[in-house]
Amino acid sequence: MADETADAVVIGAGHHGLVAASMLADAGWDVLVLEAQPEPGGAVRSAELTPGYITDLFSSFYPMTVASPAMAALRLEDHGLRWSRAPAVVGHPRCATDDDPPIIYPDPARTATELARREPGDGDNWWRAVELWQQIKAPLLDGMLAPFPPVRPMLRLLLKLGTADAVRLARLLIQPANTMAGRLFDGDAPRTLLLGNAMHADVPPDAPVSGAMGFLMTMLAQDGGWPVPVGGSGQLTAALVRRAGSAGARIECNQNVSRIQVRGGRAVGVSTAGGRTVRARRAVVADVTAPRLFCDMLPADAVPAGLRRELEHYGWDPPVVKVNYALDGPVPWRSENLRDVGTVHLGADGDGLVRWMADLNTRVVPEHPFLLLGQTTTADPSRSPEGTESVWAYTHLPRDVADDAAAERLAKSMDQVIEEHAPGFGAAVIDRFVQRPSDLEASDANLHLGALNGGTAQLQQMLIFRPAPGMGRAETPVEGLYLGSASATPGGSVHGACGRNAANAALAAGGVTGWPRRRVRRAVFSLLTN
Repeated sequence: MADETADAVVIGAGHHGLVAASMLADAGWDVLVLEAQPEPGGAVRSAELTPGYITDLFSSFYPMTVASPAMAALRLEDHGLRWSRAPAVVGHPRCATDDDPPIIYPDPARTATELARREPGDGDNWWRAVELWQQIKAPLLDGMLAPFPPVRPMLRLLLKLGTADAVRLARLLIQPANTMAGRLFDGDAPRTLLLGNAMHADVPPDAPVSGAMGFLMTMLAQDGGWPVPVGGSGQLTAALVRRAGSAGARIECNQNVSRIQVRGGRAVGVSTAGGRTVRARRAVVADVTAPRLFCDMLPADAVPAGLRRELEHYGWDPPVVKVNYALDGPVPWRSENLRDVGTVHLGADGDGLVRWMADLNTRVVPEHPFLLLGQTTTADPSRSPEGTESVWAYTHLPRDVADDAAAERLAKSMDQVIEEHAPGFGAAVIDRFVQRPSDLEASDANLHLGALNGGTAQLQQMLIFRPAPGMGRAETPVEGLYLGSASATPGGSVHGACGRNAANAALAAGGVTGWPRRRVRRAVFSLLTN
């Protein structure tokens, strides 16, 4: 049987792979996507674990998706995607008995009024933060989601702000979250919100640049809310599949690519574990983790020795333990105003977040974990029968502690934290399903040891250091091979930028400027990865 051939082979039908496939197919390329799992979507999938209850199995709320230029360009709403939002965005009780927790509401005036009620100056402080965000959000998001260095977006930001204000903004964004919170706000309530939002990444709140994540997530909550796809996260994947298919891309599941074929320093095709071979005339885009790509899938002589050494010490984000619940009624919160909130942060105030992160960094399984809880029926009434709630909660184990016994112990601690904030919660649960790190990885190989973000978001492995020093872009030392997963810049979250950047790099290499560009890239890799 003759080998199959395509212009581009995309390894993995996660959302980044599907974005890349759509873009390449839009350019007229013949694109084949090969996915190892029985269904597409990677970490954007949902299922009916309990009859009548839809559960988001991995990611759930999508502020970065609606904010991302990469996703907006695909016009997924034209392919059946619909969004829904909870009446309130995010809340963070500071202790189990807090009956007046700070909440971000869709209306910034209401949020500001609620914060001013607690601390008079924080109403104006909130408005100043919102006004700053409105001024910088477009170039900032473009810069954050671009390959490194993001020259054009940063020039736009510089021209918009002027040199002095741009320097002040840069200084603000590189600060630790706890320092930033103290600079922006007077009272404890908005500080708690910002610090809790900073914990969506694995950067300690007292570490540089953690403030940038806190500010980003806080302002996305205020600006557009944290929406969910109507009918479950799988509907986002379904729209991406329809979008790619409408452009002509082919998607095949149960096709586990095990090797990338390299000839003369160029990726020329792939082989599957089942013995299938597909030749790639123009490009291979890998929506897989960087260690798997460079250490397992490529011939050893195709990877610079320095790059292989770096990836042997690749830093993963902490393993996730997720618990899914089906409730016969609403969550019985002590604080009534949490009933309208889509996402609730539980288990720690500002100081408690520092202690919790210290446990994770010192291999201590937290007895009182900080966790994120999603009320998905509150955000989207289609998720469960009327009057009930489909709920999930997740937290982290320490790095290098991903065994099932520790996960089960932590899951029970999560139950207790929720019960403390919502007495009677356990009695309302009609079904409960734990996803341990091993379960997450079995469902998606990119979730290595239960890590959701494709590698740590701490500064030493971001920007030009992602996935290894000297990279920061989708291009790899192998000509025609592009890294299009969350292991590439800009990293984790459902924004599609890693796939977009890989597709753009492949398209640029195929143009008239491709030859000198490739020569420069090879020279840079030779200097920085050998």
